[in-house]
Amino acid sequence: MADTEFVIEPGRQDLIMIRAFDAPPDVVFRVITDPELIPRWWGPSFLSTRVDRMEVTPGGRWRLVNVDAQGREYFFSGVYHAVVPPSRYVRTWEFEGAPEEVALETVTLTADGGGTRYVAQSVHPSVESRDAIVRADGPRGGRESMDRLAALVADL
Repeated sequence: MADTEFVIEPGRQDLIMIRAFDAPPDVVFRVITDPELIPRWWGPSFLSTRVDRMEVTPGGRWRLVNVDAQGREYFFSGVYHAVVPPSRYVRTWEFEGAPEEVALETVTLTADGGGTRYVAQSVHPSVESRDAIVRADGPRGGRESMDRLAALVADL
């Protein structure tokens, strides 16, 4: 399975996650935007995911909930600003426990041979807020999500 690459440059507000998938962009786009499929890949494997809302249209809202083994819930939400199937979406991304730390995420899917190059760039309000995500092991959760996404895409 391909590795997930992270670009985390000192002094910058963005975090970039890159992954290759063995499926065309339309399949990957469907999986990353289908509320029925999101719980099968989103978040680290030690948490379950529930979709509270998923309106993948410009101005549409989304809200996902991660639940740990003790039943504690962690809420993530935002608004879609642009949706261009099957190649791109732009949305805000917020951990509801830190509402002042809203990031702008752009996911771009590009055909690459018979597969897809996935690039997610998250721009955070400050270098400090981006670095807090890195210190909280955000890349680990992203890597696990991408591994689970790759397995799901392969099954389809």
